[in-house]
Amino acid sequence: MKYLLTSAGIKNKSIHNALAEMLDKPISEASALCIPTAGYANPNGARNSWLFISGQAGTPMCELGWKSMGVLELTALPSIDQELWVTMVKETDVLLVNGGDPLYLNYWMQQSGFADLLPSLDTVYVGLSAGSMVMAPRIGEFFVGWTPPEGGDETLGIVDFAIFPHLDHEMLPYNTMAYAEKWAADMKGPAYAIDDETAIKVIDGAVEVVSEGHWKQFSI
Repeated sequence: MKYLLTSAGIKNKSIHNALAEMLDKPISEASALCIPTAGYANPNGARNSWLFISGQAGTPMCELGWKSMGVLELTALPSIDQELWVTMVKETDVLLVNGGDPLYLNYWMQQSGFADLLPSLDTVYVGLSAGSMVMAPRIGEFFVGWTPPEGGDETLGIVDFAIFPHLDHEMLPYNTMAYAEKWAADMKGPAYAIDDETAIKVIDGAVEVVSEGHWKQFSI
């Protein structure tokens, strides 16, 4: 798979160009599935999930002009036959994964079987905030909100670095570089702090930062 891990979606031309390069066809010819699940564990989750799906959230993902769009709700998958959704996911060009609570998203990715399917897919994964963070080995105590039954802050570990999104966001007073540095010191592994004009592209293990804003890489 190819991963485009964003803080706030396809916010600028550089990130848009990175997405275009990762696809083997124009956006107007690509099929997409959006995954709103992470949003439901946050306040106003139902409303915010609809804004994401309908392209009104201000975090450009679903509104980019895809040839087709579907909604994959992870919490529904354990109760239906796999054949009803696995083939569809395998045939989709792009997965658009909403923000919200990363541990809630991780839980349902695992419970649904979606996490097991990911490594076999030949598609582009585009994460938004929690949708990006869930790819890391851990998210750090700073970001723990919804608590999984087994506790902890572990996530999928598909990439080997952690992500601190929304750096210096005006509506998130604790998302400062000073807090990011404290968070990174506890991660005990590679980590990035990225603002909403920044994304991280991962192809075959090669990592590239795409940014028109500011970011910082923290070493082990």
